[in-house]
Amino acid sequence: MAKRRTAFYLMTIPALLLFFAFHTYPALQGIFYSFTNWDGFSSSYDFVGFKNFVNIFQDDNVINSYMFTFKYSIVVTIFINILSLMIALGLNSKIKFKNFFRGVYFLPNILSVLIVGFIFNYLFSNVFTVWGAKLGSEFLSQNILGNANWAWVGIVIVAVWQGIAFNTILYLAGLQTIPQDLYEASSLDGASRWREFWSITFPLLAPSFTINMVLAMKGALMVFDQVVALTGGGPGRSTQSIALLIYTGGFQGGEFAYQSANAVIYFIVIVVISVLQLKFLQKREMDL
Repeated sequence: MAKRRTAFYLMTIPALLLFFAFHTYPALQGIFYSFTNWDGFSSSYDFVGFKNFVNIFQDDNVINSYMFTFKYSIVVTIFINILSLMIALGLNSKIKFKNFFRGVYFLPNILSVLIVGFIFNYLFSNVFTVWGAKLGSEFLSQNILGNANWAWVGIVIVAVWQGIAFNTILYLAGLQTIPQDLYEASSLDGASRWREFWSITFPLLAPSFTINMVLAMKGALMVFDQVVALTGGGPGRSTQSIALLIYTGGFQGGEFAYQSANAVIYFIVIVVISVLQLKFLQKREMDL
């Protein structure tokens, strides 16, 4: 027993130390610097208390970034869950080449986000515009990534296309746990497919729905790679996410302490949103 316990410690302690060194300690440093005026380069700094936090709420650039990120996150979360649930229902039905289609739909999840973003950037700039011109559509013949009003839609399209893969797998796993006897009984009672979905499938998928909603929202709130690859935060600052603002301002703009305060606030925002989602959705599970 003692040898086994020693083996457990030898396996967990190195991982714990690495996690602390590369995750916990930098996070604590960021919190510390958020109360200073350090620019990230100089050797000296002064403590400014909550000045950075107060200025965050008065910064129009930060507020605009929050508005874009929230708008993007809500839309992406809704579309990812609707489409992935529809695909999961189709892949769970009795169709030919089921395993092949499952592999195809999961493929986007294993691709690099940056690579996918750069590919779609090329498509929006050079392919879709040509198709739009041939179709005679003035709207489709323009690169929407260069339009301040529509650039965010292009980012949503890419994020949803790549994000549905993982959620589809989770919904498929949930569908596998539903007993087929329930569907056979409902069929004998004359229930329609729509009634089966709302009375059997969706209620029993409540745990999977909760997980997917929380993970999709958290991932969307932390959007960074797609914005970098597609628009770089432009045109202007119309698609500048909070994560991108923290990176560019903190590491390139000499606002390390200021953006550290922004990161602390945003961490709290993400935690609050995730907790509220879990409470609301888990309450729904109990009511079903």
